[in-house]
This record gives sequence, structure tokens and C-alpha cells, in this order.
Amino acid sequence: MSTANPIRPQGCTNLKLRQLGRRVTSHYDAELLKTGLKVTQYSLLSHVVKLGPLRPVDLAAAMRMSASTLSRNLQPLVAQGLLEVLPGVDARSRLVVATEAGQIKRAEAQRRWRAAQEQLNQMLGVERVLALHSLIDEALELLASEETGEDDV
Repeated sequence: MSTANPIRPQGCTNLKLRQLGRRVTSHYDAELLKTGLKVTQYSLLSHVVKLGPLRPVDLAAAMRMSASTLSRNLQPLVAQGLLEVLPGVDARSRLVVATEAGQIKRAEAQRRWRAAQEQLNQMLGVERVLALHSLIDEALELLASEETGEDDV
């Protein structure tokens, strides 16, 4: 009498996700670099344009990044004149705001991002992209409930 071995994932999930992430980021970067922006810069610029003037702490929370990472990522966009860090409501607070040049650059980069997304949809197939999004969303939800100790009931 033989016992069947259950099917188990082979390899490291973290490695596979990092490989996929690098490949996808490289794909988007290739398209966005035509505008002079990297994916991370486009994401930051888009958040500021969409959310309007906001405090760095609120921007970091919205983007799920640390304040120090945000500060590092803001510097090149401020240097390029795409974002400004202005005084806030009191002497200790600041607000991040997109300049007119930043809004124009974001619109240009958004067209390139859409082109990259359409190319990815064609390469992988729309059904596979939708399934991937669904699986990622589900995994994120499960991992978030694990971190907070919530039970899915």
C-alpha cells in the first residue's frame, strides 16, 4: 500500500515573486524612461497629482512606504521641478504639491504607462492578467489579515 505525496510548491515563493517583479518593473521602466521617469517616480508623482497637496506623512502612508524612503524618492522630483515641498499650516508642517510641469509630466507618463500595460496584456493575455490581479489581491488580503491577527470568517 503506497501513500500518495501531496503536491507541494517547488522553489522559493519570495524568489519567484521578486523575479516577476523585476521583469514587470523593467517592462514598465523601459516605456516610462521615454518620459525621463522611473516607475517609482511616476507612482509618486501620480499619488501627489491625485491626492492633491498633502503632508509627507500622509503621502508615505498612502504609498505604504517609510518617511525616509519617501524623502529619498521626493528629492529627484523636486530637483526636476515636478514637485514642491511647501510650508504647511504651521511652522513644523509641510505640504507636497505637484507643479504645473509635474502635472504635464504625469499626463505624458500616464500615456506611456498605459502603453506598457497594453503591451503586458498582449504578451500575457488579458485573462491571465485578470487572474494574476485577482490572485495577488487575494494573497494581499490573506497576508494582511495574518499580520493584524484577523480571522476570515
